[in-house]
Amino acid sequence: MTAPTSERIGQPSDTVTGMEIPGFRGTLIAAEHADYDDARAVWNGTVDRRPRLIARCARTTDVATAVRFARDLHLEIAVRGGGHNVAGTAVCDAGIVIDLSSMRAVAVNPDSRTAHVQGGALWGDVDHETQAHGLATTGGIVGHTGVGGLTLGGGIGWLMRKHGLTVDNLLEAEVITAEGDIIRASAHDHPDLFWALRGGGGNFGVVSSFRFALHPIGPSVTAGPVFWTADDTTDVLRFYRDFVADAPDELGTIVRLGTIPPLPVISDELHFRPAIAVACCYAGPVDEGERAVRALRQFGSPLVDLVRPTLYVDHQSSIDDTVPHGWHYYWKATDLTGLSDEVIDVIAEHAYRARSPRSYAAMFHMGGAVARGPRDATAYRDRNVPHNIIIDAAWLPDQDDTVGTSETAWARAFLQALRPHRTGVYVNFLDSDDDTSRVREAYGDDTYQRLAKIKAKYDPENVFHNNKNIQPREGG
Repeated sequence: MTAPTSERIGQPSDTVTGMEIPGFRGTLIAAEHADYDDARAVWNGTVDRRPRLIARCARTTDVATAVRFARDLHLEIAVRGGGHNVAGTAVCDAGIVIDLSSMRAVAVNPDSRTAHVQGGALWGDVDHETQAHGLATTGGIVGHTGVGGLTLGGGIGWLMRKHGLTVDNLLEAEVITAEGDIIRASAHDHPDLFWALRGGGGNFGVVSSFRFALHPIGPSVTAGPVFWTADDTTDVLRFYRDFVADAPDELGTIVRLGTIPPLPVISDELHFRPAIAVACCYAGPVDEGERAVRALRQFGSPLVDLVRPTLYVDHQSSIDDTVPHGWHYYWKATDLTGLSDEVIDVIAEHAYRARSPRSYAAMFHMGGAVARGPRDATAYRDRNVPHNIIIDAAWLPDQDDTVGTSETAWARAFLQALRPHRTGVYVNFLDSDDDTSRVREAYGDDTYQRLAKIKAKYDPENVFHNNKNIQPREGG
């Protein structure tokens, strides 16, 4: 298909590169552009790639035009939504970045309880607009996480036990294919592609917009963390194991092991003190939430108890400053077979060995609506996993290289110690090159093979491969 000329579409794109994309009405940014370094920067400060061109799209037709242009010139393609993926797949060297970061509109229909969300939106954008109507859908736990990346990988968050994963709430997607065609995928249109998009990542096209189902939430919820000293880790985890075994679906919890972050609501003398925290969010009435977390708050001798009625939208962004853009990050992760005494001992032994006070491990309680979701409805792999854990090494960009070396070694050793208790991995938690071999692990053989066939149908040349890549495969 030939891209339309700028004379037919309108004014030429804004560029200082000497290279124009006919018909493109967004902004083109190359190395000579004053915004180039900012435009190529992503959340993980260890990623330092230099694309030939960044095509910052203003509308869906820009996305399609940029894809066709890249195909015609055989350029490497990266797709940027929120730019939050730890592996830095949103930017490539020497190729073109199809940048959706200016496409952040969110339109809520309170009558149908749905939201139309552009592909460059962040979860903070979604929460802000949906909560104006007392509605929400399962989204990330950090406000500056991109909607696109989190959704396409599955989408875990505070509301998942009550309302399912993000992909369970996805109703429709507008997709630009490898041929530059604009199509809609839903349960009725291109259902094979719709299935693959719900968990299969960015392998199948550029999603320029999503439509989500929404649910009544808030505006106030019972939420927040309780911290105990690191010495209490084993006792807290054993209590937590029993506490969540019978937890209602409305109660979402995340265990965090590391140090107490320097949040303004925490006394200065406790900042960066080694500690275990159990954070919670109750997706129901505040008084019910207070009863549901009472035993947790009364266990042992907490250092800090920040559980309280709070606006859901504020809770969703409460840890944004603890994982800011530009720090250096390295992740390891796994699904866990359970929270046995042996697993607890491994976690307690390794969690506090990090050199950087900014490193931590986080464990998510799954189950509830996640586990009840139809097994074959989405490409999200294992709904029976009770917990998954992410080991997040984090350090400052101006720290000595030995700190980064030490932190990555800590994360790898921690994961290795959990090997006897591993079962798969959440694809959105995979890091960079050394996790490439784990993509199949994230899906299992049957799901991976089904995804590979759909990949062969919609992207047989693997144009979209800067992601957790699934190789196209024809036939059985």
